[in-house]
Amino acid sequence: HGLRIVLLGKSEEEKAKLGKFLTKKKVFPFQRFSLSKHCEVADGQWEAESLTIIKTPDIFSLSVPTVRNEMKNCVSLCPPGPNVLLLLVKPSDFTEENRETLKFILSLFDGDAFKHSLIISTHCHHWDETSVSVNKLLQECDGRHYKMFKDDHKLLMEKIKNIVCKNRTFLTFRKEIKITKSGLNLVLCGRRGAGKTSAARVILGQTELHSASNSSECVRNQGQVCGRWVSLVELPALYGETQQKVMEESFRCISLCDPEGVHAFILVLPVGPLTDEDKGELQTLQDTFSSRINDFTMVLFTVESDPAAPDVVNFVKENKDIQEVCQSCGGRYDVLNIKDQQQIPELLEKVEKNISDRKNLSSFTPKTLACGLMEEKSHLQAECPTFNTETALT
Repeated sequence: HGLRIVLLGKSEEEKAKLGKFLTKKKVFPFQRFSLSKHCEVADGQWEAESLTIIKTPDIFSLSVPTVRNEMKNCVSLCPPGPNVLLLLVKPSDFTEENRETLKFILSLFDGDAFKHSLIISTHCHHWDETSVSVNKLLQECDGRHYKMFKDDHKLLMEKIKNIVCKNRTFLTFRKEIKITKSGLNLVLCGRRGAGKTSAARVILGQTELHSASNSSECVRNQGQVCGRWVSLVELPALYGETQQKVMEESFRCISLCDPEGVHAFILVLPVGPLTDEDKGELQTLQDTFSSRINDFTMVLFTVESDPAAPDVVNFVKENKDIQEVCQSCGGRYDVLNIKDQQQIPELLEKVEKNISDRKNLSSFTPKTLACGLMEEKSHLQAECPTFNTETALT
């Protein structure tokens, strides 16, 4: 069946350039599709072998369901399946989030897709000076890489041929893994020092997370967890910030979950007496997102020991302040040992149950926020006819 090569990367220009280089054609003639949001195919010849090149769209900008569809489409365009994956990487721009996204994409193929992969460096850059993320990817690909700017067609084709000869097989779309579940968008909230980052690490199973340039800004990390794509947004502490800053970060955290919306807000609290900051943070969240947020919120108590220990269980059940917080969130809570990832499947089951219990309100979107704020203004106007809605929002 010849060489069946898939190009994965952000830059349409670089993928088209590589396609022309592989086929030795001045243009890269796509046969079936014209929209850049879909996979496109071109044929060529190398020595005595047929050459099929599949150019994928920018997978880093697509939703999880769309990515799945395109990877399935990618396999169908080069039957019985691709035998080489070329991962186009610009070292200076390749982030840990990009690497995790790429790992998720490769997990959609049956077998070890990394063994079929070759990194293509699209810009002149010394490998020993690249980011940690690029070096990790390089290790996952057993050190296989080619520098595109070398313009050495024979060397590149030899590297591709070596991958094919070593594997002697091809990649198919992994149907049996149920990654068909929709993605899960979670927002971790709580005061400073509550342990949001530690909770994010154990949920995603990642020791190194993408961090915001400013601790008072939202940051999103993503990964595959229990057969589904999970997006975690850490909302900075809002209590004590200006109203403008509070609204900016609140809207930003929801926009980072577009278009699906926030499936659950997780209020992170260490096991211990509530501080004034804890109480202020919860009140700020309810004031900012409206009382509707209560239906979407689950409390996550964090410990570094056995969450079923009697002193932990008794404290959560008997402390009056803690119980009031839990009741305001519909009684939904879990206790998580931030050093034990084996608890994560059960935690996600509880989150999913909360989503299904809501029936028609599966996620919190900008529309949900607007409707909630309008309802509360209407109630205030009904109780106090002289209430000014304009000044209420300033």
